[in-house]
Amino acid sequence: MSFFDFSAALRTRIISVVTIDRTEDAEPLAAALLEGGLETLEITFRTPAAPEAISRIRAAFGDRIHLGAGTLLTGEQVVQAVQAGASFGLAPGFNPNVVRAAHERGLGFIPGVMTPSEIERALELGCKVQKFFPADVAGGVKMLRILAGPFGHTGVSFIPLGGVNAETLRDFLSAPGVAAVGGSWIADRSLIKAGDWSAITDLAKKAVAIASGKEDPDQTE
Repeated sequence: MSFFDFSAALRTRIISVVTIDRTEDAEPLAAALLEGGLETLEITFRTPAAPEAISRIRAAFGDRIHLGAGTLLTGEQVVQAVQAGASFGLAPGFNPNVVRAAHERGLGFIPGVMTPSEIERALELGCKVQKFFPADVAGGVKMLRILAGPFGHTGVSFIPLGGVNAETLRDFLSAPGVAAVGGSWIADRSLIKAGDWSAITDLAKKAVAIASGKEDPDQTE
């Protein structure tokens, strides 16, 4: 079983979750996020473009960007993600077979969890970083605070995704045990399709500022 050190990938505490429809959007998207100070990206396997998009970003930016492959639901997709150049993978749920496939190939993996039982099972397979999904309807920050009681001593950390946005980002990051927060609002699918790279850069800058505590919470725009 292979374990992955997520410390570098989660340094900014923000993961931009993106769905790419056209492979030619891969490089300008990654460049826009990097310009905004955001270095960790999850490309979801929801479209056929995902593997090639990962390959293109890896070829263009190398280790400057931490590349995750999201929505990995099968062992076959794990293989595709590794071959494309992903550094780590994520899933919306907890499938032990997918976790094992990732570990066998040296792919860091973040399974999705929502209940204490799923957290326990994921820990048993060595997953110390887990995706709390869907965060908004699974109890949000209140649920994360409750989970910190019985699981805080295990060293598990969570990445809330699902319904997280710029308005709730600060609250989620302040919850105990939260290593980072992920979301699609930074590089929304519509912004990618429109090629609005400057808007994506601006949203990335705002998210990174909030995560680093440099944005004034009382400031209004």
